[in-house]
Amino acid sequence: MTEHSNRRLRDQFSGTPTFVAENMRIVGNLHGNGPVIVCGRIEGDGEITGAVQLAAGARWHGNLHAEHAIVAGEIDGNVAIDDKLEVGFSAVIKGTVRAKSIAIAKGAVIEGQVQVTGTAPPTHFAEKRTPGQ
Repeated sequence: MTEHSNRRLRDQFSGTPTFVAENMRIVGNLHGNGPVIVCGRIEGDGEITGAVQLAAGARWHGNLHAEHAIVAGEIDGNVAIDDKLEVGFSAVIKGTVRAKSIAIAKGAVIEGQVQVTGTAPPTHFAEKRTPGQ
């Protein structure tokens, strides 16, 4: 186990983020390096090398592929995460979810299949932090 294995994924984000503000709407596919923080709306597919954080109230219409992700908003599309995925209590995902490891908060909604590619089953937890912390 690494030094960060017990830390929340949010605490492990590093680098200068690309930020999509709350009142911003982007139409088109996103390709690039993370971290990417979305508080607004994306309409298109995402291919992100690195981490993606989708804030509560944010919306993504399209497929998302990233290395790591935290989802607190809504995704209408398939989600493929190469490593860790954290699904917050306010999240709604309508599509297939695939990740090496998945942590799902009580209250989160996933309307589709969940596939764990690693050896551990999905972890379920009660959210203790308020959104934005």
